[in-house]
Amino acid sequence: MIIKRIQGDFSICKVADFSGVDLNAKYCFIGKTDEENSLVCKTEDVPKNTIRREDGFKAFRIEGVLDFSLTGILAGISALLAEEKIGIFAVSTFNTDYIFVKEEKEMVALDKLQKAGEYQILT
Repeated sequence: MIIKRIQGDFSICKVADFSGVDLNAKYCFIGKTDEENSLVCKTEDVPKNTIRREDGFKAFRIEGVLDFSLTGILAGISALLAEEKIGIFAVSTFNTDYIFVKEEKEMVALDKLQKAGEYQILT
């Protein structure tokens, strides 16, 4: 399985509403529930109406289109990184999954995944 490192810094935010979100940004993941409006975006794209934010994330993408019948992909990655005490924040899209880790854990995470032998890392 190929994992691609995405360049740049990411933030995970809670926003008042989505009026300030740049939906044309290269990376923009939004989630809305009855309790909150969430946004994951490049740090440079964080809107002014952010209520709370956590900066300092790095991102990886599982390359290719993942069939919905595939199971255990995130679980496998999460388990490997948990061995190194690395927490993840995951976002799934129609095609694939994105994994976010804190910046200070990025190289340890990439090294762990590559050494597992199941993953090829593209930088």
